Amino acid sequence: MNKNNRTIVWVTSIICLLPFVYSALAYTSLPERIAIHWNSAGVPDNWAHKAVAAFGLPFLFLAINLYSKMRLLNDPRREGQSQAIRQISIWLIPAASIVLVPVTLQMAMGARVPIVLLGSLLVGLLLVIFGNNLPKNRQNYTIGFKLPWTLNDADNWNKVHRLAGYLWIAGGLGLIAGSFLLRQPLAHIALTALVVVVLVLVPSVYSYSLYKQESGHASE
Repeated sequence: MNKNNRTIVWVTSIICLLPFVYSALAYTSLPERIAIHWNSAGVPDNWAHKAVAAFGLPFLFLAINLYSKMRLLNDPRREGQSQAIRQISIWLIPAASIVLVPVTLQMAMGARVPIVLLGSLLVGLLLVIFGNNLPKNRQNYTIGFKLPWTLNDADNWNKVHRLAGYLWIAGGLGLIAGSFLLRQPLAHIALTALVVVVLVLVPSVYSYSLYKQESGHASE
């Protein structure tokens, strides 16, 4: 790993741990148990001791960050990664840590946060951004639809990611619209699940169909 990549790992890891400062300042005001998961109705259904929530969550984000950076930065085909998606991937986990840990603690202290609605909105925004850049994403082992047929055929990869780009933008806009139009948390979750399934399944099936077409032509 070169010096620049080591710097990225160090900086993003430090950012992941910054919520420690807020956790320490708010610790005495926290209840003994803190909600760390919410069901489809937006009601807490899993709890942790305040020490785990306040100081364990930043370490969880740190672990996820280190794993993702090892894969992203050591990809032998990393030159094919879309630069925009690469930058988002680098900073997404640290940003999530400095936002989600304080929000979780604030909710424990009584703040009302529409967590399901905001989650749907943020996923929609990310899908639009990723979708806009997927067609620029060339073959690599980390970002994109890493299927046997896409990794073995550059034309298959390019066609699949061009289609996926349009679908992801449409799906993202649908989630953003749903964030403002839907009232029930369960509706947000159902829409998000449906969109994610379509956005993963359709490009995957399309990739396989392209592979079968090419195989048929090759055998003639």
